[in-house]
Amino acid sequence: MNILFVSPEVFPFAKTGGLADVAGALPEAIARKGHKASVILPYYQLVKKNGFKPVMFKKNISVRINNRDEIFNLLLLKHNEVDVYFIEKNEYYDREFLYGTPQGDYADNAFRFGFYAKAILASIPLIGRQDVFHCNDWQSGLLPLYIKLHHKDDPLFRGAKILYTIHNMAYQGLFMKDVVPYLDISWDLFNQAGVEFWDKLSFMKTGIVFSDAISTVSRGYAKEILTPEFGCGLDGLLKTREKDLYGIINGVDYSVWNPGTDRFIAKKYDENSLKGKMECKKDLADAIGIKFDAKRPILGMITRLAEQKGIDLVVNIMKDILKDCNFVILGFGEEKYNNIFQDLAKKYKGKVGVSIKFDNALSHKIEAGSDMFLMPSRYEPCGLNQMYSLKYATVPVVRAVGGLDDTIQNFNPVTKKGNGFKFKDATNEAFLGAIKDAVAVFKNKKLWDGLLKNCLTCDYSWESSAEQYLKLYKNL
Repeated sequence: MNILFVSPEVFPFAKTGGLADVAGALPEAIARKGHKASVILPYYQLVKKNGFKPVMFKKNISVRINNRDEIFNLLLLKHNEVDVYFIEKNEYYDREFLYGTPQGDYADNAFRFGFYAKAILASIPLIGRQDVFHCNDWQSGLLPLYIKLHHKDDPLFRGAKILYTIHNMAYQGLFMKDVVPYLDISWDLFNQAGVEFWDKLSFMKTGIVFSDAISTVSRGYAKEILTPEFGCGLDGLLKTREKDLYGIINGVDYSVWNPGTDRFIAKKYDENSLKGKMECKKDLADAIGIKFDAKRPILGMITRLAEQKGIDLVVNIMKDILKDCNFVILGFGEEKYNNIFQDLAKKYKGKVGVSIKFDNALSHKIEAGSDMFLMPSRYEPCGLNQMYSLKYATVPVVRAVGGLDDTIQNFNPVTKKGNGFKFKDATNEAFLGAIKDAVAVFKNKKLWDGLLKNCLTCDYSWESSAEQYLKLYKNL
């Protein structure tokens, strides 16, 4: 099969979150199984900053959008058996950030990602016919509509199937309805059965309506999004397509996330010997500016600084956390929380380490050097860091939602079964209680060593998840 992965971000080229990791690893896993996997994304400024230099594949391709003809270039980079295509249009993509600044989204995102879909369509005659278009998140939401309505009789698209994967229901790509005619969408579709959502154009709803199947990134989240609490207003629509809805847990790329081979950490270690982890703990303390204490656990976080991630809960209980633990965080997000954590680092100097940016090397040091990893998310479609943490013998402390609930089993000191600690309610008390349970086990070396062994036996490689996707593609 020929599968084209349509993703607005792909690791290692451009990343803001877990979607990039998935869009980087899954195509490679599919390619290893003998299929033709390609990826297409915008040629962001960040791709250039990360040192990638794709070659020109085709210059001056024309597409019609916003009532005018616009030109783009198609670039190509061969990467680990995968063809990675980049849509070069500096007017839209040569910006410091991918989707918006800390002050808010870019005002022209509807046109930036409407153009993205149009440019993909114009690239297919050059790339070649695809059996499956695997679209991801709201930024790719218009592509299914364009294929189904504008290219249904085109031999290049005839028989092709569309899978639309939702990585996060909360980000739906909602825009004022004024943009509808400029995006080549008929007003006849602007209704409850079509692309309209509370008198706005919804890119995500469009993707759901016009795709052949919908998937999301864990079994738990696939069930949750059918409810008003997690469906973000689209639960009714998703219920009508429940037979086409699948939950497939994301995998982990162990060629990138593996303490036995990790080039970013101070000392490599694996399931046969964890001696190197203490050196990694000391190195993390030095790197982020906290005091090293072997007997005092380090709680780590790598996250978007937003309330979805439970960041407010962390702030609320910081004083209690620091009675027994040190705390480090790497992240970037809402300006309010960027400032709060920088202030906490000053207030609790030596106990709190903060880095407000994206730093790939530091993210590896945090996974290796922390004793526990916190993920108090209000919702979490899949989560990847809890699975990375298991591989690094860093014990996850998570809220029991979505993929976190699927992958983490609460540790029982009596039966000695479980690979982390979970709490149910998004409250300060419940979160702090789970941390205290983890610290109590940390202080009992025999129990802690047993827990770490449980973590290290977990296998969340992409092989199993890729097989499930291939089965879904074939069924389509």
